[in-house]
Order: sequence, then C-alpha cells, then structure tokens
Amino acid sequence: MGERNVMLVLHDVAPETWNDYQPFIEAVDALGNVPMTLLVVPDFHHRNPIDQHPDFIRLMDQRLARGDELSLHGHFHCDDAPAPTNPRDWFMRRVYTYEGEFYTLNEAQARERIEKGMALFKRFGWPLHGFVAPAWLMSEGTRRALSQTDLRYTSDPQHFYLLPDHRQIEAPGLVWSARSPWRRGMSWLVSEQAARRHREAPLLRLGLHPVDMRHEFSRDYWLGLLKRLMADGRAPINKIDWLNRHYLNERLAA
Repeated sequence: MGERNVMLVLHDVAPETWNDYQPFIEAVDALGNVPMTLLVVPDFHHRNPIDQHPDFIRLMDQRLARGDELSLHGHFHCDDAPAPTNPRDWFMRRVYTYEGEFYTLNEAQARERIEKGMALFKRFGWPLHGFVAPAWLMSEGTRRALSQTDLRYTSDPQHFYLLPDHRQIEAPGLVWSARSPWRRGMSWLVSEQAARRHREAPLLRLGLHPVDMRHEFSRDYWLGLLKRLMADGRAPINKIDWLNRHYLNERLAA
C-alpha cells in the first residue's frame, strides 16, 4: 500500500454527546474534506433513544452527505448485567470500564441488541457496515452473533476484524484517557510515542471520546495531531472506504 491514511473515529455519538463534539467537528470541517467514522449509540445509557431526536437524525443525514460513515456502537453503551463474581471480571467491569455492554452477553442476547441497532439504521436509511463494542469488549457469544449478520467488520484498539470469519488486520490506533489531568498528561506522552512508532504505518486511527472534547488540552491535541498527520502526507479516510479499498474488494474478487 503506497498511500498512508489517517482515520478519525468519534466514539459514543448520541444526542446528549453531540454538543461536546460540535466545536471540534466544525474545526475539522474547516480543514476541507476530512471524512470521519461516527460510532452511533442507539439509546445511550437507556436515556437517549435517537428515534426521539429528529434534529439528531437530520444531523446524521447531513454527516453522511458529507462523506462520513455511521457505525453501530453497541446499543445502550452501559454494562447492565449482574454484578461481577470473580476478580478478573470485577477489574474489567469496574476498574477498566463500567460500559462494557457486550462483555458478558451470550449469543442470543448479543444478537438481539445488534439486530435492534441494525433495524434502526435501516429505518433511517443509514448504510451500515460495521459494529464496534463499547470499550471494545466482546464476549464469545457476541463474536458468534456478529458472524451471523451481514455486517462487514468489527474492531478493537489495534485491529480490524473482517466478518464473518474475524480475519485480523493490523490497524494501530491512538486513544486517550482524559478524565483527570494526570491521565491527560500520560495520554499525551503515550500518543506521541505511538505516533512516532507508527509513522510509516499504512494506517493510523485516532479514537476520540466525548470526554476528550471537554478539556481544551486534549481537544487541541487531537486537532493539532490531525493537522500534523495530514501535513505529513496522510490522507483522511473513513473505515469502510479504507477497508473496501484494501481488503473487502480483494476478498470478494478471490
């Protein structure tokens, strides 16, 4: 692959988080043609069903018209399963995150939520190609459920997985933990090191969250990094266009 790309991915996109993202998105739009992938949550924390927000639906229509991609990001984006019963699950569900919605689900439970999200996208006329689990945590049941859909990919922080067989593709990503000043400082250091380490990688993904947008330090970092990467020759692209260009069409032709 001769071209080097940068991928801007906005997590947790929902009516209540849009105001966090809006100034950043406006700044990105001002740079020119920068397609993004927006990870849309159908009913954020059981309090934000997007079908009750016509203004948000129109905004998503507008983003699609600009060349952005909408991807399914869980259903509720919160872990509402029974409390963890062992140390590993307690760490994953209470220390690492409280939002690993698909970490404990069996196949039937996962399929139900995924299919509800797919039906919602279909009702709004939104093309849907991918699913990303909240906090990137997926049970084996979730993986099996995804393999039975017509979705084309899922992902974790460092990989894409082509469905239905979950073929793994290297796709390095940067992500911040921005909840406190010391976390933002460490995230800056880790991101700068990773950006240098992956300078020649064909693709670099930037995974942003609403909390990043609430702090000037992290918000300015992401915008500045995007500008640097573009100035260094990386072309912005969304997930499905990159996968179509380099992998999915190749597989279909095989």
